[in-house]
Amino acid sequence: MNARSSDAWATCFAAGGPIGERVAVVVAHPDDETLWAGALLGRLDDGVLIHLTDGAPADNADARQRGFPTRDSYAAARAAELDTALAALGYRGARKAYGVRDQEAVFATDALIERLTTDLAGVAAVVTHPYEGGHPDHDAAALAVRRAADRVGAAVVEFACYHKRDGNRVFGAFWPGSAEKTRALSPDESARIDAALRAHASQAHVFGDWRPAHEHWRAAPMYDFAAPPPPDEALYDDFGWAMTTSRWRDIAAW
Repeated sequence: MNARSSDAWATCFAAGGPIGERVAVVVAHPDDETLWAGALLGRLDDGVLIHLTDGAPADNADARQRGFPTRDSYAAARAAELDTALAALGYRGARKAYGVRDQEAVFATDALIERLTTDLAGVAAVVTHPYEGGHPDHDAAALAVRRAADRVGAAVVEFACYHKRDGNRVFGAFWPGSAEKTRALSPDESARIDAALRAHASQAHVFGDWRPAHEHWRAAPMYDFAAPPPPDEALYDDFGWAMTTSRWRDIAAW
């Protein structure tokens, strides 16, 4: 079992120093690693970066809107953007791509838990999304990581992501709840993250000119994934997708 608590790991990440222990960062999509954990990636001496999806929905609508003829060409472009972004961030660790289609991670929950259980073996801590209804794949990451981390005895720490609050999408902040640890980014870190986000050009419509100014970390709460996310509503219910928060919870409970 891990000797350091999740809260202690959150404090460690917020200290801003190099991390010698083996730490995994599990994110839903290419660009999540930059938006929410970009500075941390450059501080990991023994990192494992895992992307659950390839960032391309089965429906070609997103691909066509971004100027790509097919879902596969869109996914390939996002993978190339990720390579450039990670070089800008100075990430030197291991990488794994599970290749699930965007918006479909919840359908693969059991398989994701099994694979993560293998890939997180020997990891002291794992960093991932909160369960806040920002995106169905974010919520699936929170669920799968919790189940797998409990199996291998790894601490679970969350980065601040996005959620719906007062009718708006709030970036880079937690839904109020558990105590968080916060650190201002240095000018060099901010410059690296800006360069990495510019590399994720196909996603500029999502984050626009927004750039993180701080890191936000907290120990992952013990969520009830059968209940609505803590905001009591899901941002993605506003998108007109087939996946709604009520459907997500029905599938996650299978």
